[in-house]
Amino acid sequence: MRKLLNTLYITTPEAYLSKDGLNVVVSVKQEEVFRIPVVNIEGIVTFGYMGASPGLMKLCSDNLVSLTFLSPNGQFIGRLQSGTKGNVLLRKKQYQISDDENMSLHLSQLFVAGKIHNYRSVLRRYIRDYGDDEDVDNVVRAMECDKKNSFRTINRDQLRGVEGDAANNYFSVFNHLILGKNFVFKERNRRPPKDPVNAMLSFVYTLLANECAAALETVGLDPYVGFMHTLRPGRASLALDLMEEFRAYLGDRLVFTLINRNQVSSKDFKNQGEESVIMTDSCRKQIITSWQSRKKEEITHPYLKEKIPVGLLPYAQAMLLARYLRGDLDDYPVFLI
Repeated sequence: MRKLLNTLYITTPEAYLSKDGLNVVVSVKQEEVFRIPVVNIEGIVTFGYMGASPGLMKLCSDNLVSLTFLSPNGQFIGRLQSGTKGNVLLRKKQYQISDDENMSLHLSQLFVAGKIHNYRSVLRRYIRDYGDDEDVDNVVRAMECDKKNSFRTINRDQLRGVEGDAANNYFSVFNHLILGKNFVFKERNRRPPKDPVNAMLSFVYTLLANECAAALETVGLDPYVGFMHTLRPGRASLALDLMEEFRAYLGDRLVFTLINRNQVSSKDFKNQGEESVIMTDSCRKQIITSWQSRKKEEITHPYLKEKIPVGLLPYAQAMLLARYLRGDLDDYPVFLI
């Protein structure tokens, strides 16, 4: 099992990354503000345009540390990854299955059914904690039908229709789970997010997608060739496939916690233009701190029956997916809350 190391998040847009020996050095306006030995981290995510030195890039590559560049608002720019660590036979099998409509549909059905199951689990937990809610209860029942219908689809376009219906049902009652009076959620929107809740969701989903891409690279899979999400230049389709089962558990629940525990407030957001909302630097830091703390919590994996840190869930599922593709498992055991 992979040892859980730290991801270094650089949230200051003016920060520049360089190396000093075997250390990662962070500078702002040519003044050093932080350094850490490269052996203590497994990835670097930087929010800004200042960039990194070629020496730092080579240091990361030599030590198998991924380097991801995001815009200050959290939009993906690019990612530097060292050489593939898996064997070519595994990726060849991945490409063959990606071209097989029936096999791709089967895996896609598992990803979507797992996503819907975990959506339902979040809603049912709300009912258990706060009592009956007719609107939420109706959505829970509807999503049970959506989950069953996902396995009745005959192609991926039909499956995407079921997924879209389930997502609409889920987000129609999303606001019921937000207890903070200063936050209101009407509908899911992005590019750009139009309210603080959507801004946080998009930000956390970006972090999650990066974790899934790193996990897939680690076990030797190509994060850009998926089964449900179609091929598109620059899009990590398999990472998006894998993260579907984690959206509710790792993404949405974190946002609910931040709001309902008053760890963020309306002052942490500001308008950009007429219909765009962005987070302040302090808000991003708060979310990342909570994200890192969440990753250290331990759960018993429902399939492996072993205690692992939450941060290793993407790696565990990537490993299980690789085993299935190699034929070591009869089916892919999707993660279920």
